[in-house]
Amino acid sequence: MRTVSRLVIGFFLVFSFVKADKLLIDTAHSEVGFSIKHMMISNVKGKFNQYDANIDFDLKSKTFRSLEAVIKTKSIDTGITKRDNHLRSADFFEVAKYPDMTFKMTKYTANGDEGVIYGLLTIRDITKKVKLNVTLNGIIKDFEGDTRAGFSLYGTINRKDFGLMWNKALEFGGFAVGDEVKIIIELETKAI
Repeated sequence: MRTVSRLVIGFFLVFSFVKADKLLIDTAHSEVGFSIKHMMISNVKGKFNQYDANIDFDLKSKTFRSLEAVIKTKSIDTGITKRDNHLRSADFFEVAKYPDMTFKMTKYTANGDEGVIYGLLTIRDITKKVKLNVTLNGIIKDFEGDTRAGFSLYGTINRKDFGLMWNKALEFGGFAVGDEVKIIIELETKAI
């Protein structure tokens, strides 16, 4: 009987060290956004309104164990219907053929409340390695006693690496759309 008790205790000790917390995104308090240069003089911002992720995060060590996300390309929203329809066309995301953009974490390095997520981003069936800087904004208990964690993620990609090639030359030189896209993600999550 003592051996069985030791095995059960050992199992729970091991499990407690490897257990990560599953986090659900609170979409009412989150945003998957981006910023890109327009005509070389201004920054146009937009977001995607439909997304989901499987997130395993160790609240004690403040470490991501895994993160996999899916973003619906048709949900792109820059606040201008004509521009959004162009972005959904074959010139850019070609949403009918490529409805999903995905991200899968391959590695996470932590330094307290800061860190870097390395992963594979897929847009238009083209997969590239990317990295996102992460700031853990805090971990709290909400009004109902649930644990919540907030994160800011940001990075930069070149849209042409993912087949988003459309552009238009300007008469005075330069192009209508910049190549560099800044990724700006704000997540509020709840542990389950």
